[in-house]
Amino acid sequence: MYSRVDHDLVLPVHQVAERVEALGQFVMKTRRTLKGHGNKVLCMDWCKDKRRIVSSSQDGKVIVWDSFTTNKEHAVTMPCTWVMACAYAPSGCAIACGGLDNKCSVYPLTFDKNENMAAKKKSVAMHTNYLSACSFTNSDMQILTASGDGTCALWDVESGQLLQSFHGHGADVLCLDLAPSETGNTFVSGGCDKKAMVWDMRSGQCVQAFETHESDINSVRYYPSGDAFASGSDDATTSQSKCLCLCLLQCRLYDLRADREVAIYSKESIIFGASSVDFSLSGRLLFAGYNDYTINVWDVLKGSRVSILFGHENRVSTLRVSPDGTAFCSGSWDHTLRVSGFSVLHCARGRVNVLLES
Repeated sequence: MYSRVDHDLVLPVHQVAERVEALGQFVMKTRRTLKGHGNKVLCMDWCKDKRRIVSSSQDGKVIVWDSFTTNKEHAVTMPCTWVMACAYAPSGCAIACGGLDNKCSVYPLTFDKNENMAAKKKSVAMHTNYLSACSFTNSDMQILTASGDGTCALWDVESGQLLQSFHGHGADVLCLDLAPSETGNTFVSGGCDKKAMVWDMRSGQCVQAFETHESDINSVRYYPSGDAFASGSDDATTSQSKCLCLCLLQCRLYDLRADREVAIYSKESIIFGASSVDFSLSGRLLFAGYNDYTINVWDVLKGSRVSILFGHENRVSTLRVSPDGTAFCSGSWDHTLRVSGFSVLHCARGRVNVLLES
């Protein structure tokens, strides 16, 4: 995200982007709406088959959907409301979820839609406060969790054994994301202490920390190359001129090689926090869901907003781009999930990852 001229001089991403052609016309449209939850949708995740979606809700239910047909394939009623976290296993043969029960539970999936999934539930992780996020590693055998107890943890799915714990946050941990490399051993977390922290899963040590946010970090997501990550927050700053102006700096980009923040994505017209962020497959676009019911799309290189999507009737709480990069799914407090397609017309030539590192 930085262009190095010499050892002591680095150029911000927007200065490097002056040499890059602008994106063409960006088009996105809601294709399907998934209805079935009875309360706020809090989390969702895609299966690697690019078709199925798992979602969790304040209604205490976890639902597996066919995003093509909008049919429900499986449904689990949890022993608590506020199921804040859910994740698909890499194989597509299991899901994990948890929330106010302080646990992360794993459910195997079968082709029999009438099977009692609760009977095969396996409690894998146990925190001392609510489970806020979970993510399988690169196999079905290990899972990362984040919690309101201020810690993250790595667990063995089969035995339920704690493999590694990660201490360093000073308040609730709200989100995490695993580095995209198959051989990567790092993940990033964000929380109510306004910190984003990068961890070595082998040692349990924090290897980098970023403290430029001024409020809770609601979402973190690695850039596709793994060299950077984005964050979404409720940040607000005020500036004094003729009147008091509120400027929200909700989405930020951090370069891990430069070890610093390199971009902020904001507009004066956006006065609500960002609850969820994710990158397009190329990394040129950053999708962000906001508390004002909208989804904003940002040009990562130029820092400008390229599109905005309306449709949800309450806060957008979760958002993920599909594994093939052709669509994204958003979940909302309006009890629904929406699957939207997008495309860029007359996109600028050249490889985005080359431009980013030029």
